Parts: sequence; C-alpha cells; structure tokens
Amino acid sequence: MSKKVFFALIIATFLSNWLPAQNVKVATFNAALNRSEKGALLQELLSDEKSMQLTYVAEIIQRVQPDILVLQEFDYDEEDRALRIFEEKYLSVSQNDAEPIDFPYFYLPETNTGYNSGEDLDNDGKYNGPGDAFGYGAFPGQYGFLILSKYPIVLQEIRTFQHFLWKDMPDALLPIYPESGDSYFNKSDLAVFRLSSKNHVDVPVLVGKDTIHILASHPTPPVFDGPEDRNGKRNHDEIRLWADYISGDGKVSYLYDDKGKKGALPTNAKFVICGDQNADPFDGDSYQGAIRQLLEHPKVHAGLVDGKIVPSSKGGIENAKNMEAGHRGNPAFDTAGWGLRVDYVLPSANLNIKDSGVFWPKSKKKYAYLTAPKASSDHRLVWVEIALD
Repeated sequence: MSKKVFFALIIATFLSNWLPAQNVKVATFNAALNRSEKGALLQELLSDEKSMQLTYVAEIIQRVQPDILVLQEFDYDEEDRALRIFEEKYLSVSQNDAEPIDFPYFYLPETNTGYNSGEDLDNDGKYNGPGDAFGYGAFPGQYGFLILSKYPIVLQEIRTFQHFLWKDMPDALLPIYPESGDSYFNKSDLAVFRLSSKNHVDVPVLVGKDTIHILASHPTPPVFDGPEDRNGKRNHDEIRLWADYISGDGKVSYLYDDKGKKGALPTNAKFVICGDQNADPFDGDSYQGAIRQLLEHPKVHAGLVDGKIVPSSKGGIENAKNMEAGHRGNPAFDTAGWGLRVDYVLPSANLNIKDSGVFWPKSKKKYAYLTAPKASSDHRLVWVEIALD
C-alpha cells in the first residue's frame, strides 16, 4: 500500500464518525479506446497532436463528474503510463469549458485478453490467433478496463477472478455441438479455459464510514461464434459469477479468487455492479435470461428492475427511430449506438438511489456532438447517484 493511500485511509476512518451524509455518483463507460496494436494508445497519448476521440471521451467524463468510474476498453499498460498521460493531458484539463476532473486513486487489473492459452480454442486449426487467447484479443491487455476513484481504494482487500476456470463452475453452460451433443472444447482446452474474458474484480472503495464494493467486469459479446453458442454461453456464465458472488456462501462455495481464497461477498456488504455486460434483457443475441440474473436478483436495487429509476436518456429514444422494427425493450434505457441496453450500474438493495442517467443527448441538443457517430464511443456513459447515510 502506498503512503498516499495509507494516510488517506487513516484520515477517512478518523473523520467517519462526523462526516455528513453524502451522495456518490458511480459510472461506467465503455470508451472504445482500444487500439489494434500493442502500445498504439500510449503513442497516441504521447503525440503532440490532440486526439479528438480522447478529447470527447474526457469531456463526457467531465460533464458527468462521476466520483467512481469504471472505464472500459482502455488497453492495459503495465506501467500505468497511458492512464497517467490521459489524466494529465485530458481529464485534468478543461475540455470545451467543462470542469476538469481529478481521480487520486485508481486500479488497473490485469486482463485475459490477448494472453495465448496454448490451445486451439476457436477450433480453426491454429494455436496463436486472437481467438486462442484466454480472452479474445490481438495482444495482451487489449480491451482492458480500469477503476478511477475520488475516494480511497482499499488495495489490499481487492479480489480478482482472472484465473478461475470455467469448468469449475457447477452446472456451467459449457458449449456442445447441438447435432452430435459432443463438447465443443476438448479436455485439454477445459483444463486451461478461464471463465472471465477480461477479469472480474471486487474493488472496495472507502467512502466516509462506508465501504462500497465495485464489482467490475466486461463479459464477452454473445456473438462471433457458431451453433454451439460458445460466446453466448460464456457471457451468461460471466454474468452468473456476480449473481452467485452476491448471493452468499451457499451459492459460491465453488468460487476461488486469484489468491486461492474461496467464498462470497459478505452478506450485508454494499456493492455496485458496473460494466459493459454485453447483454440486453429483451433484445439482442445474449443467451436466455443472461442479464436478468442480476436485474431480478433480490440483492440488487429493485428500482433498477421495475423501471422507476432505470438510467435513461432521450437520445436513446431518438436513436431507436433509426433501428429495425422489433425492439422490445424501452429505448430510453438503451446504452449502445446499435440500440441495446448493455452497460449497467447496479447498486445493491441496501443502498439508496437518488438519481441516474445515460449521457445521450438528442441530436439537436447541447453536447450532442459528443455522442455523434464516430465522435467518442459507440457506447454511452451510464451513471447512478447513491445517497449514503
């Protein structure tokens, strides 16, 4: 633990007895800052020429002003250089007169994307392609994610599930060929195949006297496969990991983290599940009921199930007019440019929700340039403001 974090924890603990109630805004944003080659994002950040995409992404974050942000599709950098430069050149500098933002605390988890498994996981006869990595990727760390926070992160209590094997989940939806009933993966594949396509991380954040567990992940898209639906089933079980984790020890006696510790999130813990889950409750190609494992979970805030406080936007409604017929979900809840709700900020039922939203203005409204096609990302930033006692 760094001295900065150590002293911040001491101060926060000392002040916790008299700090007034406060509101905390938690957000997730798939910013589409992944690049096709290793180091390309860093080189773009080091360039003297300002990147418009990075500028727009930073301005969106500044307009929303989240206190805790899960930023996705930001290529992993072992030395944190890309993040530090992004903060220095973009987040801490006003973009188009927006208020700069500072996140003193951050955590960059390692990711399974691009790390070769040594097996032919996509059954194409080759052993070194992006589909043979533990998570799809052209290089180690592509499509990574990170957690940024204005509040101290309790680094020594972080739990990660990067190495958990899919076969070790009871009743896992391991893919089979529908015609023959044979397993898609052979025994050698299953011996190394990790469930998490990127990583699943439990990051405790200290807010006054409260600890909020940020449960961050980015399951694989449920497409780009065949009749075995290997990506759809993996997506379902990646989401299931969190559903089991928040349920209690009876559900996750099987689950081990990367340090070998078993067990669930403590029963009364406060948490927020964040990330691009690549699953819509009504539309799209996700496996049946995938995201409903969370949306209908008794420990997830009910207001995010019945539509009372679902993050929404008018831009999503406008965008739906350009979509194909058959959209069953409420387009106000959509979070992606292709018309699906895939990005989520889901607080636990023991947290009070004050407000929520999707940053997606209508095309003729202020700041619409930030979400125009190819401006920033094909996803929208989603946020929920919670009130702490």
